[in-house]
Amino acid sequence: MTAAATLHRHGGRLAAARARFPSAPEPWLDLSTGVNPRPWRGARAAPAALARLPDPEAVRDLEALAARAFGLPADRVAATPGTEAAIRALPWLTGARSVGVVSPTYGGHGEAWRLAGARVEPILRGALADAPFEAVVLVNPNNPDGAVVAPAELAQAAGDRWLIVDEAFVETAPELSVASAAGGRLVVLRSFGKFYGLAGVRLGFVLAEPAFAQRVRDHFGDWPLGAEAICAGAGAYADDGWPQATRARLARAAARLDRALVAAGYEVVGGTSLFRLVRRADAARRFEGLASRGVLVRPFIDQPDWLRFGLPPAGAWSRLAQALEARP
Repeated sequence: MTAAATLHRHGGRLAAARARFPSAPEPWLDLSTGVNPRPWRGARAAPAALARLPDPEAVRDLEALAARAFGLPADRVAATPGTEAAIRALPWLTGARSVGVVSPTYGGHGEAWRLAGARVEPILRGALADAPFEAVVLVNPNNPDGAVVAPAELAQAAGDRWLIVDEAFVETAPELSVASAAGGRLVVLRSFGKFYGLAGVRLGFVLAEPAFAQRVRDHFGDWPLGAEAICAGAGAYADDGWPQATRARLARAAARLDRALVAAGYEVVGGTSLFRLVRRADAARRFEGLASRGVLVRPFIDQPDWLRFGLPPAGAWSRLAQALEARP
């Protein structure tokens, strides 16, 4: 895959950006992902913990803390080495051979089911209840446009088929979560790294009925997580005051980003408080101009007039403003 094609795949591809734009100034300002630029800052794994295999009981303790945060019993929560790993495992664990993916959305879902040999078709949000598939996948709120489906509507869409709800960004809008209802054929995915700003520790969760949650644990084995993920996750989910304060701060930052983007001539068409989706006829040229200045955003090969901007770190707002004002 070429560097240019890789940049369209999903965010966080700094090596590809450097290869595509070798003259761009360093360090890069990576706004291509929806990861909180101000991460949770708490304890990290001790050197002794890094020198031994993680204790499976520590994973169970983490699952219990996460379950408390999500609002359901611990036996319905299975920790995974990132949500992406769970996405790749679900086609095999459910056994579904046809899936409707509410689109446009994160491409990893459709890719995972196709690689498992399932029939994959895009569907509209309005077709959730009547979609004739063995499984339906929905990202809520959606990536990249932030579109949402109300929990009551999701309840009507559940039934005999699998309903997989990816809540990777739901911490920004917790009222949308159906985590507490996980069970039966409703499977919910939760991501740690995006909202808590620690994507590199690779931690996610599958929320499901106890038997299915145990199948997920069995799939990933006795050591699904490293010591850093266990330590960071346990500490963060025990920090009850951090999420509310962070939601307020992210909302202010997203509003500030909207003002900067509108001032630069972009139309804001959606997003969450962790990322903003914009439209502009010359978006491809704007992407090139930003990247040449070391600012990486997310382009879309199927929507060439779209760009997605993540939030900049506190000290990078002026650099983003200068890049937005510069001629592409």
